[in-house]
Amino acid sequence: MSKVRILPDILSNKIAAGEVVERPASVVKELVENALDAKSRSIAIDVEKGGRRLIRVADDGCGMAADDAMLAIERYATSKIYTDEDLFNISTLGFRGEALPSIASVSKFSLTSRTEDQDVGCTVEMEGGKVTKVSETGAPKGTLISVSHLFFNTPARRKFLKGEGTEMGHIADTVSAIALAWPTVRFRLTHNGKPVRSWPATEDLRQRVEEVLGRDVRGHLAEVSLTRGELTVSGFVSSPEVTRSTTQKIFLYVNGRPVKDRVILNSLLSGYRPRLMKGRFPMGMLSITLPCDWVDVNVHPAKNEVRFRDASSVGLAVEDGVKEALAQAETASRHFGAARPAASFAPAASAPAPHRDDLDARVAEPTALFADEPAFTAPSSPLPPQAWQEADAQELYAPVMPLAPVEDACDALEDEPASPEDAPPVSAEAPPGQFSRLRIIGQYADTYILCDAGDGLILIDQHAAHERVVFEQLKGQGSVLSQRLLVPETVELGFREADAVSGILEELGRFGLEVEPFGGTTFVVKSVPAMLAADGMARLVSEIAEKMVRMGQRDTLERCLDECLILMACHGAIRAGQALSTKEVHRLLTELDACKDPSFCPHGRPTWIRWSTGSLERAFKR
Repeated sequence: MSKVRILPDILSNKIAAGEVVERPASVVKELVENALDAKSRSIAIDVEKGGRRLIRVADDGCGMAADDAMLAIERYATSKIYTDEDLFNISTLGFRGEALPSIASVSKFSLTSRTEDQDVGCTVEMEGGKVTKVSETGAPKGTLISVSHLFFNTPARRKFLKGEGTEMGHIADTVSAIALAWPTVRFRLTHNGKPVRSWPATEDLRQRVEEVLGRDVRGHLAEVSLTRGELTVSGFVSSPEVTRSTTQKIFLYVNGRPVKDRVILNSLLSGYRPRLMKGRFPMGMLSITLPCDWVDVNVHPAKNEVRFRDASSVGLAVEDGVKEALAQAETASRHFGAARPAASFAPAASAPAPHRDDLDARVAEPTALFADEPAFTAPSSPLPPQAWQEADAQELYAPVMPLAPVEDACDALEDEPASPEDAPPVSAEAPPGQFSRLRIIGQYADTYILCDAGDGLILIDQHAAHERVVFEQLKGQGSVLSQRLLVPETVELGFREADAVSGILEELGRFGLEVEPFGGTTFVVKSVPAMLAADGMARLVSEIAEKMVRMGQRDTLERCLDECLILMACHGAIRAGQALSTKEVHRLLTELDACKDPSFCPHGRPTWIRWSTGSLERAFKR
């Protein structure tokens, strides 16, 4: 008896399903793409239990006759390619003829369809890949496909599915990505009978981009439009002022197909240089349109990867298109990506302890950051030299982290803790009372506090130092004093982000951040910690949500809450470029003395460095 056998169709379809149907979101993607290929103008997606119980996609496309409906459930049956040449000139989203039979083989499947010239429609019902019923039925023009009890006959695959919220989050992301590329099509998504998202049809791509990406990008979008021969790059990208810590809000398309392509992504980011800080990513969508025979879309089972005939030309066009869009937007609006004003010098180190008016001619009135207190008088005897760690002469020339007008320097290192090799020399243990005893010289670039330590110069990063202070104050208090917002601030989140935030609302309330559901995936911020500024709370909640999604279930609740506190401290800390009075500086140094770990911010960046007198003299060849 031969050892080699031909697999039965049902088994081969289950194997194919392992490639095509990874999770419920894969089913939604395949069905919605088929609906778009059918020239649909309205698509409704109804989901129950994160897609485990039911996925139903209804469209108003051209529909199928009874014979075509029966053929559509057969493997490798398709109306989109016929010859070898067609395989290298694909203009549709689907083309292999694997999706429907693969989905039907691992679910309870129902297809109802009717064409415009038919009086009645046809319904085909299947279970586990076997046809159980074929009947005529009344139906509107278009197609309705129901997929229930996904993976009911492959329990091993079903065990790999995540929770209901996670799977629904992937479905919402999938529909959002498709909706961005097809603004003239109406999309509606519901979960357990409740609306999740609805995008009305529009001819204005900017409107669809704003609806999908959220209100953060309104007024901060630059239009990309570049044509080189038969290659076109179009879309919208956000201002460098509106960024995220992940690339999740960057959507890329090739001939209307959502793709994940490093060439396009890296070229898009190159177009932002030098506007973006390391670790920050813009938001937006880019669509590349080119002849179908210039790109191979048949390189991945999920069809989300492509291969270009000339990848370098595509990458260069994307980079140039983004550069031109940002340059034009900056020209049109002086607030768009505005450069930071040039820094001015602080008073000389030999000057006595300066008065507030002497610190900097550009210093504004004191902010409400600190309470009023007696004027600071510089101590007559600075710290002994041995209290501070020595620095090498070459460390005098160590590069300083670039500053940005809006983003905080710590954001750039959010996922990259400072390594001991790269960090400037800092004291591992700073005894209490050291910082408040320093003689304050002034501020440099309204960012670094210069202090005289007797036998050296101490530079303190005001943002990193205050971030450490706020973090320890938030974490050290059992219940944080909060202040009500006069006008509550709403924030729109993705489905996964909303699900993650919903699980920690009570814990956030303990830290003074009162957030409540406001219907669907929208939340309202009602109170904030009294020590934080009241503005920018929507952005703070968005970043907390993104952080929670990235961390997932692999971390404990305590670790997740620590990350939330770090974000809150970062938002509530003094900004780089903020002028401070002498009293405010002294208050900051006093509070830094009270910290358990004053030498590092919560992200791991140093709060201070020291240049000894000896290293300065050696640098000047004295």
